[in-house]
Amino acid sequence: MSFRPASPPSDPERRRWLRAAAACATAGVPLLADAAPAPAKKPVAPDAGLPPALRAIVGAAGLPLGSFGVQIEEVTTRGAPLASLNSEEPYQLASTAKVVTALAALDLLGPNYRWRTYAFLGGPLTQGRLLGDLLIVGGGDSRLRSTDLLAWFERMQREGLREVWGNVVLDRFAFRLREDDHSNTPPPAADRPHHVRPDALTLDEGVLQVSVQAAARGKPLVQLTPPLAGLKLVNELSGEAGCSVWAQAASAPGTAPTLALRGRWSAGCGARALTLAPLPHEEFTVRAVEGLWRQAGGGLRGRVIDKRLPDRASLLPTGKDGEAVLPHSVHLSEPLPLVIREINKNSDNLGARNLMLSLVRGFPMRAATLAEARQRVDDWLLRQGLQPGDIALENGSGLSRAERGKPRALVQLLRKAWVSNQAQAFIDSLPIAGVDGTLAHRMTSGKATGAAFLKTGTLLDTRALAGYVKAVSGRTYALAALVNHPEAQRATPSLDAMVEWVARNG
Repeated sequence: MSFRPASPPSDPERRRWLRAAAACATAGVPLLADAAPAPAKKPVAPDAGLPPALRAIVGAAGLPLGSFGVQIEEVTTRGAPLASLNSEEPYQLASTAKVVTALAALDLLGPNYRWRTYAFLGGPLTQGRLLGDLLIVGGGDSRLRSTDLLAWFERMQREGLREVWGNVVLDRFAFRLREDDHSNTPPPAADRPHHVRPDALTLDEGVLQVSVQAAARGKPLVQLTPPLAGLKLVNELSGEAGCSVWAQAASAPGTAPTLALRGRWSAGCGARALTLAPLPHEEFTVRAVEGLWRQAGGGLRGRVIDKRLPDRASLLPTGKDGEAVLPHSVHLSEPLPLVIREINKNSDNLGARNLMLSLVRGFPMRAATLAEARQRVDDWLLRQGLQPGDIALENGSGLSRAERGKPRALVQLLRKAWVSNQAQAFIDSLPIAGVDGTLAHRMTSGKATGAAFLKTGTLLDTRALAGYVKAVSGRTYALAALVNHPEAQRATPSLDAMVEWVARNG
C-alpha cells in the first residue's frame, strides 16, 4: 500500500515530509502513514523473578542486584521457580563447589568405595626382620590420621614385621601433579592449614596438633600429635598468671626444624589445643611416619625417606623377576559417605581436592592428573543434562576463583540428586541450619532451624548456600544462592533470611 496525499503539500510541509521519509529509510522503517505506532514495551524489573518479600531481603544487603544469583525450585514438581534472580549468570562457587564434587563421587565411585594405603616388602622377612626397605604407597586417603597409622603399624608388628633393616620409603605415585595445577589457589602457610595441597600420602592433612596442659607447678606440659621425629621443641611457656599461648615454627635447609611455644599458662587455665602446619607437607609426613613407627615399638636401622619421582607405570612395584609385587598389608579408609560427610560438614578443602583426583578412571593403579579429573567431572555434568559453561570445576574444593556455576545449574543438579539412589548419603553430608557443621551458629532460631540442609561457601568476595530447605507446608525446595562482591560478607544476613522465608512460605 502506498501513501498519496489528497492535495499537494505546501513547500514547508513537503520538506518536513521528505526529511521524515529519509530518516525512516535510513533506520530501515517503512513509512506507512496509516500504520499505528507500536506500543512501547513495558520494562521488566531485573528482580521480577523474586517475590516481594525476597526483593526486600535482597535489597537489605545494600549490594547491587547483579551481585546476587538465586534459584529456588520445588524438588519433585516442574513449574515456575519459587524465586529466580540472575540464574543464568556464572558466579564464583566458593565451597558450594564441594556439592558438585560430592555428587559426582557418589555416582561414579559408589557408596562402598574406600581408599587404600599399601605396604610392600622390599626384601625377605626373617624372624621379624625385614632385610630390605618397607615401601608405603599412598592411595589418596585424605582422612588418614595418626591414630590410624599407629594402629596399622602395631598390627604389622603383631603379624611379624618388627624391624626394618633398610629404609621406610614413602611413595606418592597415585597423584601426578604439577606446580601450575595450584596456580589459582592460595599457597599453604603455617597459619592456614586449610590451604594444604592435595597429596596421595597425607597424614593428619599436614596439620600438627599442639596440646598445652597447665601443671600444678613449673612449666605447662606440651604434647605433639603426631610426634615429629627430629623436631626440636622449645617450651618457653611460663606458669605465671595468665592464659595466653602462641606457637612459632622455623626451619632452614641443613638444620633441624624447631617449634617454639611462648606465653603464660597458669594452673587455672586448663588445656588448650593449637593447630598449625609447621612444615612442608612431604617433610611433615616423613617425620610423622618415623615418629609413629618408633612409637609403635618398631625398629628402624635406616631412615624414612620421601620418594619424590615415580619410577613405574602402575601402583604395584615389580620384583627382580619383573612380576608385580603384591602388598604385604593394606590400610582401608572409611567408606565414601563418611568421608563426604566430613568434607561437607566441615568444608574440608584437602578432602575435596583429593576426592576429585580420585575420580580419574583406573585410579589408583593409574596415577591421577588434575586434567583427567576435570575432564571426568565435565563428562559427568553433561550426562546430568547440563551444558558446557553451566558449571566449571578446577580442583573440586572451591578455593579457586575459576570454579564457577550458574544458580539454575546447581539447582538442576540438586533436584536430580534428590531422586537418586545416593540421595540420603548426600543429604546427610550437608550442614544443618542451627545444628552442626558450618551452619551450627547460623539460623539458630526460626522455621529453618533443623530444616535446612545447606553447603556453605566463603571467600573474601563470595558468600554462598546450596542445598535443600524443608518448608512448613511439607514441600522441599532446592536452593542455590550465590553472592559475588568485594563486600559479600554484608549479604550473609540476607542469605539466612532468604532460607527462613522459604522455610515459612514455600
